[in-house]
Amino acid sequence: MDPLDIMLHQEKAVPHYEPIISADTQLVVGYEVKPYFQMQEGDIRSLDWFFEDPSIPDEFQLELNSTIQQKALETYMKTDQSLYLFFNYDAKLLARDNGETLMDQLESYIDMGLDINKIYLELKEELIVNRLEELRAMFNYMKALGLKIAVDDVGQRSGNLEWMAKVRPNVVKVDASFLKDDLVPHLYREVHQSLASLSRKIGSTLLFKNVSSFQQLNYAWRNGGQFYQGSYLKRADASYVVKDCAQERMQEDFHHFVTFEKRKVKAQMELTDLISEIFQKTLSNVSADAAYDDTIISVGEACSRYAFRVYICNDEGIQLSSNAEKMEDGEWKLYQESRHKNWSWRPYFFENIMRMNIEKRGILSDLYTDIERDEQIRTYSHPLSDHLYIFLDVPYEYLYEQEGLL
Repeated sequence: MDPLDIMLHQEKAVPHYEPIISADTQLVVGYEVKPYFQMQEGDIRSLDWFFEDPSIPDEFQLELNSTIQQKALETYMKTDQSLYLFFNYDAKLLARDNGETLMDQLESYIDMGLDINKIYLELKEELIVNRLEELRAMFNYMKALGLKIAVDDVGQRSGNLEWMAKVRPNVVKVDASFLKDDLVPHLYREVHQSLASLSRKIGSTLLFKNVSSFQQLNYAWRNGGQFYQGSYLKRADASYVVKDCAQERMQEDFHHFVTFEKRKVKAQMELTDLISEIFQKTLSNVSADAAYDDTIISVGEACSRYAFRVYICNDEGIQLSSNAEKMEDGEWKLYQESRHKNWSWRPYFFENIMRMNIEKRGILSDLYTDIERDEQIRTYSHPLSDHLYIFLDVPYEYLYEQEGLL
């Protein structure tokens, strides 16, 4: 398609609507407006490329964008305006005229009764970060009027999320299409869980787009996604869909997700109880005044099936013992290099210490990546006294063999 032909036949440029579905109700809560073009042959093609091609003049992109938005708004004005409407916009075009083209168009419809609080301006993270300072005041003005801000492709190109605290977007969009071949890269999970935590703290909602499989929906559900888009639920269409178009499927899938998570919790509790029982038996045979290194060797040998490393710390995070580590032949060896290191900087260290003090029992950590092994592990922690705690690292190999521990 030639850009000039498109500009000469803008009557053939039409909006399509991709449903946005909420996790809490499993109903459509809004639509993202997608640009399409009706070909002479009768088929229809996406115009995303038109707005991504830097060789196309800004004036063309601004004008066609306005045409698409106008048609979408005319349709929207005929509804009860209970749904959200997301408009994609290039941050470069927005900065070019200080948002006047967009705001003039929206204000004309506000005069006709448009609820501006239901409209989202959607921009890509990369383009916002590059123009953050010149856009920041504009965003504040738009949000003061009631317009919402959504940021797309978050976390794909930059790990620096400082901009989020400055922009405070209403919706943060994450692309779920990186999940392929039924693999769940745990490093992505760490990033998205951090993103979910940050979004919650600044009052943003997490939306996962391009959800095209059961596995991707499960990933989005487990990582804090409140809104979902994608072909697995419902594709973009030339008209609005019924609100419950994906409700039955999502309810069935959510049931599977919850059942699996319950099995995981049960498996973790069973492992915690199992190691705790071994600990109690082992420690009852260890003298109260035994050297710390003797204690960790005894515990390591008793828990050899479940552990590859054992050590003791005090309540300030100082390691008082060596590391007892299991060799390939099954023997346990002491490494003194870690003695006197301070581990209080680790996330959740003091939270776990307080939990053990209150509950008077051992606890099993979340999955995390061990730096030395570069593999996912869990750590079992157990109180030896009010000020001493023993830590046992459970290897990936064991977690992999047991259902519900990964």
